[in-house]
Amino acid sequence: MKRDSGTRRISLRFYFARSGANAGVFELSHYIARVAASETRPVPTELAGKPLDGIVRALFDVSWGKARGWIQSGKITLDGAPCTDSERRVRAGVTVALTMSAPRRPSEGELPPEALVHVDAHVVVVDKPAGISTIPFEENERGTLDERVRAALARRMPKGDRGTRPSLGVVHRLDKETSGLIVFTRTWLAKQSLTQQFRAHTVHRRYLAIAHGHVQTRTFRSNIVANRGDGLRGSFRGRAPKEIGQLAITHVELLEKLDGASLVACRLETGRTHQIRIHLSEAGHPLVGERVYIRHFPIEPIPAPRMMLHAAELGFVHPATNAEMRWELPLPKDMEQTLARLRA
Repeated sequence: MKRDSGTRRISLRFYFARSGANAGVFELSHYIARVAASETRPVPTELAGKPLDGIVRALFDVSWGKARGWIQSGKITLDGAPCTDSERRVRAGVTVALTMSAPRRPSEGELPPEALVHVDAHVVVVDKPAGISTIPFEENERGTLDERVRAALARRMPKGDRGTRPSLGVVHRLDKETSGLIVFTRTWLAKQSLTQQFRAHTVHRRYLAIAHGHVQTRTFRSNIVANRGDGLRGSFRGRAPKEIGQLAITHVELLEKLDGASLVACRLETGRTHQIRIHLSEAGHPLVGERVYIRHFPIEPIPAPRMMLHAAELGFVHPATNAEMRWELPLPKDMEQTLARLRA
């Protein structure tokens, strides 16, 4: 077999003997759209400034649809960096590489495969990205985590069952800007079991957070009400009888002192809305990136791309097997970058 990667042409030669006499040679030639594992082409001057789809079409001699498909699926890189923007204009000399074996990149709004940390017939544990709601906050909100998880589960179904909407139960939530571990249930019995575990406060939940100031290791205990007196959720001010608000308990551990901030671990004994944010803010240590519970904070807030809160650990008793299950995730990239800046 001979390969000419310049023309992408393969020639196959078959040698055989006829009727015990002369040997004949038959050559079969055909063109294929792809031969090498990876092909690279520099952008020539005449294509400089044109959109990427047109450049890929010209460099690799394919249709518009094929060029755009390669770009959208992550098979095209520019100087080694993946690019999924078909309209991006490219300068002369940039190296365009086509790698057919590159894994398919998720489309916008699609969870990457690795976001499903654990999947079985009863539960699905997900690494939630920051910036999306767990469930719709408004009636017409789209792209929420539950919607994306259902879509990811549907892609795992046999082809004949993909029209069926996967069942998904919500037993707890993470704030829109919070990243990390969250569990959904897939059966009614699983939802009953996990709901009971959350009510009994036996679910293990540990968060990592970056907060303003020098936070001390301590336990926060207060009754949280919908309006603490300034229009925000918060601790009831005064001696709170049991019937006012919901008891909230947060165990905070100082992990590292930073420049004007602290890296802390927060273990939830209860799970009230905004519990960590409220307790730290009311103690004078709002989360870095906080935009709500930071009123009257006397120091200039530390800039951050979003609220620095990550659900790092999650554990519970499996509803079907009764086995103790636990997962742990490292800090996401945006929190690592903020942490590195504050260490410096």
